[in-house]
Amino acid sequence: MKKILIYGVGPFGSLFAERLSEAGHSVFLLDHGERQQELKTYGIVTENTKTGEQTVTRLPVVERFAEEDIYDLVIVPIRKNLVADVLPSLAANKKVPTYLFMMNNAAGQQRFVEALGKERVMVGFPLPGGYKKGHIMYMMPVEEKKPTVLPIGEVDGSILPRTYEVADILSSMRGYRAEIRKDMDDWLKTHVALLIPTLAPAVYACKTDLEHFAATRDAHVLLKRALPEAFHALQNAGVPITPPTLRIIEWIPEPLFVLALGQMAKGATFENVMGHLESVPDEVRHLTDEFFELIRTGNTPTPTLDELAEFTYGTKEALPFGSKSIPIRWGGVYRVAIGVIVLAGLLKKAKK
Repeated sequence: MKKILIYGVGPFGSLFAERLSEAGHSVFLLDHGERQQELKTYGIVTENTKTGEQTVTRLPVVERFAEEDIYDLVIVPIRKNLVADVLPSLAANKKVPTYLFMMNNAAGQQRFVEALGKERVMVGFPLPGGYKKGHIMYMMPVEEKKPTVLPIGEVDGSILPRTYEVADILSSMRGYRAEIRKDMDDWLKTHVALLIPTLAPAVYACKTDLEHFAATRDAHVLLKRALPEAFHALQNAGVPITPPTLRIIEWIPEPLFVLALGQMAKGATFENVMGHLESVPDEVRHLTDEFFELIRTGNTPTPTLDELAEFTYGTKEALPFGSKSIPIRWGGVYRVAIGVIVLAGLLKKAKK
């Protein structure tokens, strides 16, 4: 069993701490200000957003991260815009062999490497999703029957003995399975493109209100048109879409996408999305800046992304509730229909 520090005990840090402790590891918590006091007073309190079941876990809370502290692993699942504040204290400690940064990141890993050394940095992404209200962390279900996959990897794409060791630690958590990837940097940049300049501002355009978003077709249309722009801009900047299967989003006809999204927005998953985005507008703005800086070298026109960014930065009024002023493009549906008719004709001839 390992001695592990969770540096940043928000939604993901809370769930990881709970599950790592349950697996038998020696887990310590570090956070600051109000959150530190909450951990001392209430412990870690998580609530399953599907079942409503609450779990309380009490673990040691440390006041600070000192130069002489020794841990086998330090997991840093914090907002990307807060990393600059913690890097100096992490760098001052020369005894910790591995720091695992788990967060959205469109700027790459160079800053981590420069501060800590490549040999001490790993990256990954925390899943499935959650948000904080008061001292309670509301988390999407993580179940043993269908383990949640946590992507992790080395910054240079190599696979080392410690890569397997960290994967084993994460896989020891109930309901989780670590996936070692050689392309984590591309994966993280694609994940930002998929959500931050696209979905997040579409949600902000509806005042981060689930009912408003579900009823407002214009937000769905903008999101649909923003996704191909984000992917094309990423590719033109030299970043491959990872995993490539995400490209299927571009082929979904706009009317079908809008219809499906309107239905999905009424479900529990989107309630979680709303709760998360409502609590992290500062991180979303930071990541939006990172994304636009990343794609700048590709010189790709991004009119829809530019329009949506105004909602992120608060420079544009929210969309009216239920607005449907943007005409839907039906071309994709017609192409699909023609394709189905042609295919049916070919199959009919083949049977003769």
